[in-house]
Amino acid sequence: MSTTNNNDAATKSASNTASGDPSKVSGQYHSVKGTVVESIGDLTGASSWKQSGKEEHAAGEAEYNAAQAKAYGEATADRISGKKDAILGAVTGNREQELQGNARQDKGQAQQKVNNPF
Repeated sequence: MSTTNNNDAATKSASNTASGDPSKVSGQYHSVKGTVVESIGDLTGASSWKQSGKEEHAAGEAEYNAAQAKAYGEATADRISGKKDAILGAVTGNREQELQGNARQDKGQAQQKVNNPF
């Protein structure tokens, strides 16, 4: 494992975040990998490994947090849209639309709980 590879990985994780396509899985991977690389640097006294590990860990955490925030926002949109459809269906007497709206609202609410950053 070279520091160049670690810097590339941190750059990829940061790139995922900047592109608007962050991933919780990728973020966790880079966070853990960065911690391992940093620990190896601590044990061996290799300051470059320690530094690249810190950078990759930070980039991974940022990517994870960005993915979580993005998913929370999408869940909020689902919840609002579902509520709108449920109300519209109830007002117009369209039971199918009302049920689909309720289901989408429930899905959004569940996704919000999973991705709540607080």
